[in-house]
Amino acid sequence: MRGSPPTEPGRAAAGHRRSRRTTGALAAAALMLPLLGAAPSGARPGPAPPDATRLQQAFSAAAAAYEVPRSVLLGVSYLQSRWDTHTGAPSVTGGYGPMHLTDARTALAAATSQHDEGAGDPRADDVRPVLRPGKRRAEALRLDARLSRAGAVPDRLATLPRAAGLTGLSAARLRADPAANVAGGAALLAEAQRELGRPPSEDPADWYGAVARFSGADDTASAAAYANDVYEVIRAGARRVTDAGQEVSLAARAGLVPDRSVLARAGLRTASTTATECPEAVSCEWVPAPYEQFGDGDYGNHDRGNRPVSHPVRYIVVHDTEGAWEGVLDMVRDPTYVSWNYSLRSTDGHIAQHVKAEDIAWHAGNWYVNAGSIGLEHEGFLAEPDAWYTEAMYRSSARLVRYLAEKYDIPLDRQHILGHDTVPGPTTEAVSGMHTDPGPYWDWAHYFALLGRPFGATAGEDGALVTIRPDHAAHGPVFTGCGSAGEPCAAHGSSAVRLYSDHDEKSALIRDGALGSTPTTGVNDLSSRVSTGQQYAVADRWGEWTAIWYLGQKAWFSNPRERPTAVPAAGRVVTPRQGLDSVPVYGRAYPEEAAYPAEVPVQKVSPLPYRLPKGQEYVTAGEVPGEYLYAVTFDEASHRVVRGEDLYHQIQYGHRIAFVRAADVTVKSS
Repeated sequence: MRGSPPTEPGRAAAGHRRSRRTTGALAAAALMLPLLGAAPSGARPGPAPPDATRLQQAFSAAAAAYEVPRSVLLGVSYLQSRWDTHTGAPSVTGGYGPMHLTDARTALAAATSQHDEGAGDPRADDVRPVLRPGKRRAEALRLDARLSRAGAVPDRLATLPRAAGLTGLSAARLRADPAANVAGGAALLAEAQRELGRPPSEDPADWYGAVARFSGADDTASAAAYANDVYEVIRAGARRVTDAGQEVSLAARAGLVPDRSVLARAGLRTASTTATECPEAVSCEWVPAPYEQFGDGDYGNHDRGNRPVSHPVRYIVVHDTEGAWEGVLDMVRDPTYVSWNYSLRSTDGHIAQHVKAEDIAWHAGNWYVNAGSIGLEHEGFLAEPDAWYTEAMYRSSARLVRYLAEKYDIPLDRQHILGHDTVPGPTTEAVSGMHTDPGPYWDWAHYFALLGRPFGATAGEDGALVTIRPDHAAHGPVFTGCGSAGEPCAAHGSSAVRLYSDHDEKSALIRDGALGSTPTTGVNDLSSRVSTGQQYAVADRWGEWTAIWYLGQKAWFSNPRERPTAVPAAGRVVTPRQGLDSVPVYGRAYPEEAAYPAEVPVQKVSPLPYRLPKGQEYVTAGEVPGEYLYAVTFDEASHRVVRGEDLYHQIQYGHRIAFVRAADVTVKSS
């Protein structure tokens, strides 16, 4: 029993619908173009609907013209873009408009990567030779451009040209005009329905196979996971104001049960799920990173392990790939390159697992973090603010993180779900070479809402702590250097909040003394900014400005009452114990010398060039033991976990996390 009504609101009556097989494309062109773009020559547009409802009307018109249930069209679009238009800019995989119609030949050919690759060793283990895989990554990124220029673009990245052929609309129109884009999506859904041998139907339950095909996935599991997400959206309903100020809504259809049987006839491959560690609600395949021995103690590209039996998994690290899917998979299959545990594809949220969670991937640039973390690479580009991430990838990633967090008892907060940009340099020499992805345009607020842990106030108005929480869509600090050094990046919503030395935007930016350079607004310069979800102790207030303790300094940010960039919070903080003027700060929590057995080289407990002064407070995520994983040979029988008596507190010190010795500080609730 599907529980679907025979006709949906906004659909044309059956006796008055045009036949899709004869005049659908022409009808769509006539219906769509007057709504959001200029009318074609010779057309006579009807009266335009109110500005704020034009996109809603476009969905209704396209649904009627192509005999696609409006709820299906809206549900697919929501999963692609949350109905946003992104002012016509392409996503990370060359997808345009509310339907995310892909045109990678156009988008990827123009893409440039300005991501700060970092100069450090991704393993960051002092007892082995430095590994610098930058050349391999550069070659892989050039491969993306070669694929685009040569025309060897996968079908999933060329749906926009197909939609142009089906609608008779130009590719340029489909990229730039949201209403035309919606028509193109409707045409693709109708085409998929026909290819599956299914007649047009007013019942959304009959469109499961077409929705699965629309995903562009070439395997059954990915297509099914995508379609399941679309139908989840339809059942729950949705309503929001888009980035273009359009009011779009989808009425909930709680009783809708789709007909999944048609998917078996879709001709899709069965992906290898052998050994994958993923939740059932996502599509996941096993694409293993190689584990080979090259001789002379050289091997790659990860270490075997026995987590969590040997030691806990404490962190999940969010990265972006700085390359397209095919090139990224080439890199992780390269035994001379580095590794990470999972990759996530933007078009449909498909996941590939490369390294088992019990093993240690080389991804974070800090061996202490590597040894206790799982790394997730998301298809994307840090320094291309308009290259947006799809809702499908955000949802798939959130499901994977929830699954891993529950399995390994990892807290769902910003001190355990790390961006690569919040991983500390393990030593003074490494600080300047640490990575900066996923960058200021990753939507941490939306991500944590999908994780079921939305950021909100947890204390009264004058709470002693704050959680950084700008409105991502409306908050757009100016960054530079996305294309050319010093040039402003495209205006875009951001999770980042800028810090100043005084309660005035004309004052100097906060300086990170360890970097030894003047702070800038560069997209890769983390000196003077905080990010959504991070928590800090309040140092002062002045009107609509708030000061926090940050890198041993008082750092100010604008926090207007009408549009706050932070909310009050409660928690625990550390401060130097009585009698100490300041205490050292560390980038890793290694054990004391006496803890090391004879066969394991002692790792120096070396402080970073930072101090935590008396009178200042920093939020703690709790105590962790001094711990070091010795794993520098191919033979895992020689691996050792060294655990000492010394305890550390993990704190939010600057933009990145850090550690202080528990013996050096006093802990209090705040």
